[in-house]
Amino acid sequence: MIKIDGEIYNVPVINIKRTADFLDKFATRVESGDLYRELIGVYFNYQLQIGSTLDVYEYGRLWKKLTEKKEFHEVTVPDEEGEYTFTAYFASISDELRKCCGKTNYWKNLTVNFIAKSPVGSDVI
Repeated sequence: MIKIDGEIYNVPVINIKRTADFLDKFATRVESGDLYRELIGVYFNYQLQIGSTLDVYEYGRLWKKLTEKKEFHEVTVPDEEGEYTFTAYFASISDELRKCCGKTNYWKNLTVNFIAKSPVGSDVI
């Protein structure tokens, strides 16, 4: 299950990878070797992998949501406290054709990256 823009998509999530990316306004080393930096913030980014499903309607609904022309989305993902909701954009969406049965196509290995719009603690939902 996955939640995007308030809508629940009943698809099998088989893997979630989370990263905490640190973004600097600047970082420089001086002649002594010391590092000086100004940290903008920490961004929680997620990569989800969706498993195979026979529900082509639900899969298609998710694909349309992930590929719609919209700059940002509200995404809810699991975290250590239950759920974490943040504003993100989608990147690197891919999948593979599993099989064709007449006019019905079944897909697998859908992968999507959710890239945070704002650093942790500054995102207003």
